[in-house]
Amino acid sequence: MSKSFSRKWVRLTLVLTAVLLLTGLLSLGCAGETAGDGEEKICKVGVIGPFTGPAARTGEEFKNSINMAFEEIDYKVGDYKIEFVWVDSESDAEKAARAYEQAIVKDKIDVGFMDWHSWVSVSCMDIAAKHKMPHFFGFGAVDTVNEKIEEDFEKYKYWVGKAWPKAELLTKGYIEAVSESIEKGIWTPKNEKFAIYGVDNDWGRNFGNAIRDQFQEIGWELTSESWVALGETDFYPMLSKIKKEGASVIAGTMSDPPSVIAFIKQTREVGLDSMIICDGLGWVGEWYDICGDASDFVIDQIPQWTTPEARKFRDDFTEKYGFEPGPSAAGMCYDWAHFFIKVMELTLEEHGDLSTESFAKVAEEYVIPGKLSYTDGIIHKEYKFTPETFPDPVVDQEHYIFPVIQYFGGEGKMIWPDEWKDQDMKIPEWVK
Repeated sequence: MSKSFSRKWVRLTLVLTAVLLLTGLLSLGCAGETAGDGEEKICKVGVIGPFTGPAARTGEEFKNSINMAFEEIDYKVGDYKIEFVWVDSESDAEKAARAYEQAIVKDKIDVGFMDWHSWVSVSCMDIAAKHKMPHFFGFGAVDTVNEKIEEDFEKYKYWVGKAWPKAELLTKGYIEAVSESIEKGIWTPKNEKFAIYGVDNDWGRNFGNAIRDQFQEIGWELTSESWVALGETDFYPMLSKIKKEGASVIAGTMSDPPSVIAFIKQTREVGLDSMIICDGLGWVGEWYDICGDASDFVIDQIPQWTTPEARKFRDDFTEKYGFEPGPSAAGMCYDWAHFFIKVMELTLEEHGDLSTESFAKVAEEYVIPGKLSYTDGIIHKEYKFTPETFPDPVVDQEHYIFPVIQYFGGEGKMIWPDEWKDQDMKIPEWVK
């Protein structure tokens, strides 16, 4: 063998070795599609949440409850390891959309999951549509989500189901509870007038509009509507104005814990003599530690820790993370995470992988038609969609429903529906 041939052979061998090494390294760094048989693959899940900003406590409950659900399966579905990309919305629609697109383009997520704010859902569903990225179970409840999907299902079908139904499907409970207390002679209001308040965003307006229309349908008169910015904590001028109007009921909602707690405390400080409907006061845990007995007699509509399984989750969460969770944020997120795990398991079973395309097929063939649902939740009986309800879940007492509660000492007592109630509505002396 000549020296020249020998040198060429050595160089060729080195090149081939380098190529083989590089190929091996690349396969280790790629999601499961390049892994060999029996090797662990990776599925990246992009989770949208307010992990910083005014609703950061909700984001913390989201992250913790999702981790608890996936710890139960050791972050594995079949031969796939599940990795999360936490997409921080910062409670801002524009920032959320940018962060979500980066998660799709740069971080290469395979599927999206969850969201809290309605205005974030509205912005991010356009990103999901643009990239044909199936995104499961966002909490954004506003009508705009429904309208987009109804107007162009093929484009927006990638926003796969709302974890929280539109306001009008839930606000009827408040009307029923108030009407029942009057019919039973429990309460004789000084007048049939009401005022609306709330955060000035899609969710606040949708809730306010829905309950306004429903009060007017039973013959009540609107005195005023008051809207405040996200994160506002000074409500004295607004509450003084509402007090002068003398409405028997005020009803509304906020989107972040600091605002809602400050609002309730200030209603007592200004001596407001109306019955208060405050949707979402108890969305996160530990709210009572700050709000205190100013929350007594306030009416809310929120799930409770009613079953042994729910209470165990609450206690396990508290022990693990050092604070008590709320049933709406952490409890429901934990249930939806388990539903999402069922989606992942079915996707792998049906298609042999956890690819973006396979998730999209399972969404359209199983989740949207209601062929796949989740019945082992700790909060609701069954999480399910149908073509008639989509993108909202099925809402009734056998599926997904929020009881109307009234707070006493930080504990919610169910006052509606009749089948679940702990007691009738109680009326404080300052309202009578």
